[in-house]
Amino acid sequence: MTEEPRSGDDDETRAERKMRFLFALRSRGVTDARVLTAMERIDRGHFVRNIFADRAYEDMPLPIACGQTISQPSVVGLMTQALNPGPRDTVLEVGTGSGYQAAILSQLARRVYTVDRYRRLVREAVEVFDALKITNITALAADGSFGLPDQAPFDRILVTAAAEDPPGPLLSQLKTGGIMVVPVGQSDAVQSLIKVTRLERGYDYQELRPVRFVPLVEGLGSE
Repeated sequence: MTEEPRSGDDDETRAERKMRFLFALRSRGVTDARVLTAMERIDRGHFVRNIFADRAYEDMPLPIACGQTISQPSVVGLMTQALNPGPRDTVLEVGTGSGYQAAILSQLARRVYTVDRYRRLVREAVEVFDALKITNITALAADGSFGLPDQAPFDRILVTAAAEDPPGPLLSQLKTGGIMVVPVGQSDAVQSLIKVTRLERGYDYQELRPVRFVPLVEGLGSE
């Protein structure tokens, strides 16, 4: 049986959904005005496909291709807020996924490099970036656990998959004074979001909140 299109897809209902969406972000701790503005500009609906499209404005993770997920918006907002990218910063994102997080970062930083082990996800994300006329993102299929040494160092690094420890190659590609935000944990049940700041000597680690992410896997995927 084919589902009839819902009348709730008119402009007014869409605006109401976005208002509720932004209110939910604020209520869950996303308070940075620049981050909220970026998340208002970038419509999550462009990055959610097929049967889950109607749930794009709900604060929940949703399945995407290659067995991956698009993170729940409040987690995207909180990670971006912790990363605190500036308008002159170059950012590396490890784990392109749907492309939603990279698109948010593109509104806040000068240049965003995003890598994913799945070529299909990179290809589909680039299609959305092109449709939205976002020109300051470079998306590549690569093993993100090794970063992008040819483009390093980075002002900010955001990892959207969980590692057992903050990956050494990524830490080494962070500028002094730079920030990396990464989920860390040895299982998908117990993970913590960590903010790492590179100091003149060593690193400062700050635990932010419990999270659940897919694991950071070495190598390229088959798709």
